[in-house]
Amino acid sequence: MNEQIPGNDAPAACGFLPRLLLVDDEPRLLSSLYELLRDRDYHLVTATCGKEAVDELNRMQFDLVLLDLRLPDMSGHEIMDYINARGIDCDVIVMSGDVGIEAAIGALKRGAYDYLRKPYSREELLKTVENALQKRRLAVDNQCITQRLENSERMYRYLVDSSPDIIYTLNHEGLFTFINDRAYQLLGYTREELIGRHYSIVVHEEDLERARYVFSGRRLDERASRNVELRLKCNTGNGSAERTFSNTLTAISLNAIGMHALDEEGGRKPAVPGIYGVARDITDRKRAEELISYQAYHDILTDLPNRMLFKDRLGLAVIQAKRKQTELAVMFVDLDRFKLVNDTLGHVKGDELLQQAALRLKECLRKGDTLARQGGDEFTIVLPELRDRADAKGVAEKFLECLQKPFDLDGHVVHISASIGIAVYPKDGETIDELLRHADIAMYQVKALGKNGHSFYHDSMLDVSHQKIALEQALRRALEKDELEMYYQPQIDNVTGRIIGAEGLMRWNHPQRGLLSAGEFLPFAEENGLMLPISDWMLGALCRDLRKWNEAGGDNIRLSLNLSPQYLDRGDFFEKMRGELTRYGISPAQIEVEITENICIRNPHYAIEQLNKLCQLGVSVAIDDFGTGYSSLAYLHRFPIHTIKIDQSFVKEIHDENGHYPVILAIISIARGLGLHLVAEGVETAVQARYLEANGCTTMQGYLYHRPMALTSFIRVLQTQGQTCAPDEPSPLLAIQA
Repeated sequence: MNEQIPGNDAPAACGFLPRLLLVDDEPRLLSSLYELLRDRDYHLVTATCGKEAVDELNRMQFDLVLLDLRLPDMSGHEIMDYINARGIDCDVIVMSGDVGIEAAIGALKRGAYDYLRKPYSREELLKTVENALQKRRLAVDNQCITQRLENSERMYRYLVDSSPDIIYTLNHEGLFTFINDRAYQLLGYTREELIGRHYSIVVHEEDLERARYVFSGRRLDERASRNVELRLKCNTGNGSAERTFSNTLTAISLNAIGMHALDEEGGRKPAVPGIYGVARDITDRKRAEELISYQAYHDILTDLPNRMLFKDRLGLAVIQAKRKQTELAVMFVDLDRFKLVNDTLGHVKGDELLQQAALRLKECLRKGDTLARQGGDEFTIVLPELRDRADAKGVAEKFLECLQKPFDLDGHVVHISASIGIAVYPKDGETIDELLRHADIAMYQVKALGKNGHSFYHDSMLDVSHQKIALEQALRRALEKDELEMYYQPQIDNVTGRIIGAEGLMRWNHPQRGLLSAGEFLPFAEENGLMLPISDWMLGALCRDLRKWNEAGGDNIRLSLNLSPQYLDRGDFFEKMRGELTRYGISPAQIEVEITENICIRNPHYAIEQLNKLCQLGVSVAIDDFGTGYSSLAYLHRFPIHTIKIDQSFVKEIHDENGHYPVILAIISIARGLGLHLVAEGVETAVQARYLEANGCTTMQGYLYHRPMALTSFIRVLQTQGQTCAPDEPSPLLAIQA
């Protein structure tokens, strides 16, 4: 055995030198053969007997074996049988001096590439070897190409079958010629069920016309492509034709590409023999689009049409009524007392109330009517094809009746009503905006008359609405022109008869209507967002008046400031208060903030936080109109209260000084038990004064003593009566109310 060039087991066709095994038992011939091939780019290995040859074949891979048939230990035929039996991949060129035909036939039968008789010529041997290696190289290259094609096909099939899309081909008749496994995953059809069948078996009946249009060869343009969205039927049945194509639908986006045949000259034939298509499942996207579209036109809380959709439907109803020359009604519904429920029980319960109210209102309507939520607690209704106004009146009465029944909000039973305004087309307006505006005005007219009712729009209501707008504009100008003024009603110590304080009352010096009391414009200011700037003005005016009071000798007087709930809810209230006190040099100990019970229930945690900050600053707190609101007793321990004021509605009930008035007695008892100061409002008779004093309340205010007066008059009364205080006397109390 002789190996001249070391190497590995890689085949020659993969880029390595061809390996040749030279087998001959005659050393001279073997050496001559080696010398003949050594100058070539071959890897040569020699063997002198059959055993060495077999060992070499087992040790490495050879491309070509040059084999002598006569060997001392085994024949060349036996070695070839060994090669074939072991499946060794190599070619064999047999070299033999045997002149018999049987040896050559035996070698060729065993797969020999060629048979050379000794002695052979040098050129014959080299050409035979080169031809054998060339054939082998071509075979190996072809095998590599085939392997790559097979790998590529397997990869392509894997990618196609693993695609999230349905990939298919159709022939010119529209029959499936290929479809991937995704069709089974999405639609439930196997390949066997679709191959050779027409595409129409999977297309929804309503989309067949579009499918014929896009799959038609005549419709394909030069790019041979078209996009279309089709619904495909899912196969969820168990056998029958009707059940195979069930009503379960999947939305599919199809991209069909024409596959053109080539003519003999390489040009494109006009006919389209097949279609390649990709079907992408867009069901989730279509559902999301439908949901987004639905939410854009519907109220999420009540599932009713929103303002945008309502206007669209009202616009269509107006067009139809104009064409048919009929009437229609627009209704504006506002839930009464909803804000109280929302503030008392919280927004979650408020949302539940809106949902229940919406269901009740919807049950009162016909199929063609539209109920929509405008926002908050406001609803709008359009009643098309109205026969007469009695129809709209009947619907409004149904609304009021259904809302009168109690609402159960997880154990909380609440009662509400509604204010309903009605505008009729074409008498009350011919446009959407006119009808809605006039129905809204009619609704506010119902609210002004006590709520819980309905009213048709009338032109006179527009005058009232204009008056409100004019009042709002005038009130804004009153702030700019300093037409507002603080008046003061003295408070009396009934035992000594001395003035010990006063309640501040806001007045408006209206240029046309004269002096207006707070009750004539402050409720309107709260509804129209003017309470905050008015409260800002009041805070500055009080501190300015208090500085004048101090300059007149009343520097020990304490001022009580009655706060609007809106003002307390504003985040910068505390800083505003501290800033005005600093600006006018007022001690916080001179200020007492007066709150109502409604503040206690609107947002108690926030109110407590704000009031505690004021107390830390040095300001005291009083609760006004005690007993007229809700939950006062529950909050007395939580709020930093220093004073209780008895509301005048309880005082007016006192007609006999020897009578029994349990509410008055209970309030006095609560104040005494908690160590709180007590003030009675609205005292107008001596009987009332004597009863209150006899039962423990000595601080009073009312017409029995003084009417409200301007600051200059109040200071003059104090100076006339000598009521300015010495340092060792009790501090008088000045209560200021917005």
